[in-house]
Amino acid sequence: MQSFSTPRAPRARGSSRVSRSLFAGSVLSAVGFALATAVSVSRASDHQDTPEVELSPRMDINDVYVFPGSSADRTALVLTTSSPITPGQSATAAFDPNLLYQVKVDNTGDGLEDRVFQVTFDGAGTNQRVSVRGPVRPNETGMANTLVTSGPVVSGNINATLGSATGTQVFAGLRDDPFFIDLEQFFRIIPDRKPATGALSQIPDTPTASAFRPAGTAVDFLRGLNTLALVIELPTNQLTAGGTPKLGVWATISR
Repeated sequence: MQSFSTPRAPRARGSSRVSRSLFAGSVLSAVGFALATAVSVSRASDHQDTPEVELSPRMDINDVYVFPGSSADRTALVLTTSSPITPGQSATAAFDPNLLYQVKVDNTGDGLEDRVFQVTFDGAGTNQRVSVRGPVRPNETGMANTLVTSGPVVSGNINATLGSATGTQVFAGLRDDPFFIDLEQFFRIIPDRKPATGALSQIPDTPTASAFRPAGTAVDFLRGLNTLALVIELPTNQLTAGGTPKLGVWATISR
């Protein structure tokens, strides 16, 4: 049975969107994020936050989202990775077939996954195929992960809508990055975060700034840039079964 190593997801707390990276070093080569729904609200995002994931963009989770689905009884889960992908890179952009992509759901409030979606890829380029297993109970929780061989599977080519509109529906492929950031102004506020080499290093340090530009004058650095997105929509009761309507959701990528 194939096994993968991932860092343990943070205990679920906060609310409609929380992103937090956990880089586990060259042995684990993994990043994880947490998202939970609760009373308070916390919002963040995470793109290329360490040198390691900047060198391995397919292992970099950018954002995790949970949305109401196409009807009142459905929920959509979204994981994005590998941003930014330029137009020139988009034609051949694909997921890493050597990685295990997972979305994990806690429906009992203990910060441990009760249901998981395990996503794997075969092949390369635009002919790549995706297989989504879940939602199923994981073989184990925390850092050790083995591929679940039972339960529902949706599979097919990337960049296509797969599955059933009344059951589990999946899309894996290229999408415009929905995150907004005025990166030039960010580097003027916190100049030590600017890269030492590459195109971003050429952004002028002046004028220095202490706040973002007013609404209507900010520059969306990610406009026209893409991300690889994994979208799973399914009946909500498949996520809450055996638990409560309050869900904690996070994602991991592991080798």
